[in-house]
Amino acid sequence: MCSHANSSQGVSDFTDVADSSDCVKDVKQPSWDLGCSLIEMTGVVHEFVGGDGSHPRSKAIYSKLDEMASELKLAGYVPNTSEVLLDLGEEEKEDALHRHSEKLALDFSLIILGPGTTIRIVKNLRMCPDCHSAIKIISKLYGRKVVIRDRTRFHHFDDGFCSCKDFW
Repeated sequence: MCSHANSSQGVSDFTDVADSSDCVKDVKQPSWDLGCSLIEMTGVVHEFVGGDGSHPRSKAIYSKLDEMASELKLAGYVPNTSEVLLDLGEEEKEDALHRHSEKLALDFSLIILGPGTTIRIVKNLRMCPDCHSAIKIISKLYGRKVVIRDRTRFHHFDDGFCSCKDFW
Protein backbone atom coordinates (compact mmCIF):
# COMPACT_ATOMS: atom_id res chain seq x y z
CA MET A 1 0.00 0.00 0.00
CA CYS A 2 1.38 3.41 -0.94
CA SER A 3 0.35 6.02 1.59
CA HIS A 4 1.91 8.33 4.09
CA ALA A 5 1.05 7.74 7.73
CA ASN A 6 1.28 10.44 10.37
CA SER A 7 2.37 9.69 13.90
CA SER A 8 0.02 10.34 16.81
CA GLN A 9 1.76 13.72 17.45
CA GLY A 10 0.93 14.94 13.92
CA VAL A 11 4.58 14.77 12.84
CA SER A 12 5.41 12.89 9.68
CA ASP A 13 7.06 9.56 10.23
CA PHE A 14 9.89 9.49 7.66
CA THR A 15 10.17 5.71 7.71
CA ASP A 16 6.70 5.60 6.17
CA VAL A 17 7.78 8.14 3.56
CA ALA A 18 10.73 5.93 2.71
CA ASP A 19 8.38 2.95 2.48
CA SER A 20 6.14 4.86 0.08
CA SER A 21 9.07 5.58 -2.23
CA ASP A 22 9.49 1.82 -2.55
CA CYS A 23 5.97 1.74 -3.94
CA VAL A 24 7.05 3.97 -6.81
CA LYS A 25 9.73 1.43 -7.66
CA ASP A 26 7.07 -1.29 -7.69
CA VAL A 27 5.01 0.39 -10.41
CA LYS A 28 5.00 -2.07 -13.28
CA GLN A 29 6.46 -0.98 -16.57
CA PRO A 30 5.48 -2.85 -19.73
CA SER A 31 7.44 -6.09 -19.82
CA TRP A 32 7.60 -6.28 -23.60
CA ASP A 33 9.99 -4.78 -26.10
CA LEU A 34 8.64 -2.64 -28.88
CA GLY A 35 8.66 -4.35 -32.24
CA CYS A 36 11.24 -2.77 -34.49
CA SER A 37 12.07 -3.59 -38.10
CA LEU A 38 15.05 -2.33 -40.07
CA ILE A 39 15.63 -2.15 -43.79
CA GLU A 40 18.70 -0.81 -45.58
CA MET A 41 18.33 0.98 -48.90
CA THR A 42 21.10 2.75 -50.78
CA GLY A 43 23.30 2.88 -47.70
CA VAL A 44 20.59 4.30 -45.41
CA VAL A 45 19.02 2.23 -42.63
CA HIS A 46 15.30 2.88 -42.15
CA GLU A 47 13.79 1.93 -38.79
CA PHE A 48 10.12 1.19 -38.26
CA VAL A 49 8.34 0.76 -34.94
CA GLY A 50 4.80 -0.61 -34.83
CA GLY A 51 2.21 2.14 -35.27
CA ASP A 52 4.88 4.83 -35.60
CA GLY A 53 4.32 7.75 -37.95
CA SER A 54 7.69 9.48 -37.69
CA HIS A 55 9.20 8.25 -40.97
CA PRO A 56 9.42 11.04 -43.59
CA ARG A 57 7.31 8.94 -45.99
CA SER A 58 4.71 7.86 -43.39
CA LYS A 59 1.78 9.24 -45.35
CA ALA A 60 2.68 7.15 -48.43
CA ILE A 61 3.49 4.10 -46.26
CA TYR A 62 0.12 4.18 -44.48
CA SER A 63 -1.68 4.77 -47.77
CA LYS A 64 0.04 1.68 -49.21
CA LEU A 65 -0.78 -0.20 -46.00
CA ASP A 66 -4.50 0.53 -46.42
CA GLU A 67 -4.35 -0.49 -50.08
CA MET A 68 -2.56 -3.70 -49.19
CA ALA A 69 -5.08 -4.52 -46.43
CA SER A 70 -7.89 -4.37 -48.99
CA GLU A 71 -5.98 -6.58 -51.43
CA LEU A 72 -5.17 -9.08 -48.68
CA LYS A 73 -8.82 -9.40 -47.67
CA LEU A 74 -9.82 -9.96 -51.30
CA ALA A 75 -7.20 -12.73 -51.43
CA GLY A 76 -8.81 -14.47 -48.42
CA TYR A 77 -6.66 -13.14 -45.59
CA VAL A 78 -8.36 -13.11 -42.19
CA PRO A 79 -6.49 -11.26 -39.39
CA ASN A 80 -5.40 -13.56 -36.57
CA THR A 81 -6.16 -11.55 -33.43
CA SER A 82 -5.72 -14.47 -31.02
CA GLU A 83 -2.31 -13.26 -29.83
CA VAL A 84 -3.22 -9.59 -29.39
CA LEU A 85 -3.06 -9.33 -25.62
CA LEU A 86 -4.42 -5.80 -25.36
CA ASP A 87 -7.92 -5.24 -24.01
CA LEU A 88 -9.37 -3.94 -27.27
CA GLY A 89 -12.35 -4.58 -29.47
CA GLU A 90 -11.92 -6.81 -32.52
CA GLU A 91 -11.55 -3.90 -34.96
CA GLU A 92 -8.92 -2.23 -32.79
CA LYS A 93 -7.01 -5.51 -32.55
CA GLU A 94 -7.05 -5.82 -36.34
CA ASP A 95 -5.83 -2.23 -36.64
CA ALA A 96 -2.99 -2.94 -34.19
CA LEU A 97 -1.92 -5.98 -36.26
CA HIS A 98 -2.22 -3.93 -39.44
CA ARG A 99 0.49 -1.53 -38.14
CA HIS A 100 3.18 -3.99 -37.05
CA SER A 101 6.72 -2.85 -37.82
CA GLU A 102 7.48 -5.52 -40.41
CA LYS A 103 4.38 -4.58 -42.38
CA LEU A 104 5.44 -0.91 -42.34
CA ALA A 105 8.95 -1.84 -43.53
CA LEU A 106 7.49 -4.10 -46.20
CA ASP A 107 5.16 -1.37 -47.48
CA PHE A 108 8.02 1.12 -47.61
CA SER A 109 10.04 -1.43 -49.61
CA LEU A 110 7.19 -1.98 -52.06
CA ILE A 111 6.99 1.78 -52.62
CA ILE A 112 10.74 2.32 -53.07
CA LEU A 113 12.16 -0.86 -54.62
CA GLY A 114 11.52 -1.76 -58.22
CA PRO A 115 9.55 -4.86 -59.26
CA GLY A 116 11.39 -8.14 -58.83
CA THR A 117 13.78 -6.82 -56.17
CA THR A 118 14.11 -9.08 -53.12
CA ILE A 119 13.03 -7.32 -49.93
CA ARG A 120 15.22 -7.89 -46.86
CA ILE A 121 14.03 -6.92 -43.38
CA VAL A 122 15.56 -7.45 -39.93
CA LYS A 123 13.20 -7.61 -36.94
CA ASN A 124 14.19 -7.48 -33.27
CA LEU A 125 11.39 -9.77 -32.07
CA ARG A 126 9.83 -12.98 -33.24
CA MET A 127 7.33 -12.46 -36.04
CA CYS A 128 3.70 -12.93 -34.97
CA PRO A 129 1.51 -15.57 -36.70
CA ASP A 130 -0.64 -12.87 -38.31
CA CYS A 131 2.32 -11.12 -39.97
CA HIS A 132 3.67 -14.50 -41.09
CA SER A 133 0.36 -15.37 -42.78
CA ALA A 134 -0.05 -11.93 -44.31
CA ILE A 135 3.48 -11.82 -45.73
CA LYS A 136 3.04 -15.23 -47.35
CA ILE A 137 0.03 -13.83 -49.22
CA ILE A 138 1.83 -10.55 -50.01
CA SER A 139 4.76 -12.45 -51.56
CA LYS A 140 2.30 -14.11 -53.94
CA LEU A 141 0.15 -11.02 -54.64
CA TYR A 142 3.12 -8.77 -55.42
CA GLY A 143 5.39 -11.43 -56.93
CA ARG A 144 8.17 -10.59 -54.47
CA LYS A 145 10.69 -12.57 -52.52
CA VAL A 146 10.77 -11.32 -48.94
CA VAL A 147 13.47 -12.32 -46.47
CA ILE A 148 12.83 -11.48 -42.83
CA ARG A 149 15.32 -12.23 -40.09
CA ASP A 150 13.43 -12.28 -36.81
CA ARG A 151 14.75 -13.12 -33.35
CA THR A 152 14.57 -16.85 -34.05
CA ARG A 153 15.33 -17.52 -37.73
CA PHE A 154 15.34 -16.39 -41.33
CA HIS A 155 12.01 -16.54 -43.15
CA HIS A 156 12.23 -16.69 -46.95
CA PHE A 157 8.81 -15.89 -48.40
CA ASP A 158 8.23 -16.67 -52.06
CA ASP A 159 5.06 -17.27 -54.06
CA GLY A 160 2.89 -17.67 -50.96
CA PHE A 161 5.18 -20.01 -49.06
CA CYS A 162 7.75 -19.62 -46.29
CA SER A 163 10.99 -21.57 -45.91
CA CYS A 164 10.11 -22.38 -42.28
CA LYS A 165 7.10 -24.37 -43.52
CA ASP A 166 4.99 -22.54 -40.94
CA PHE A 167 7.06 -23.85 -38.04
CA TRP A 168 8.60 -21.02 -36.14
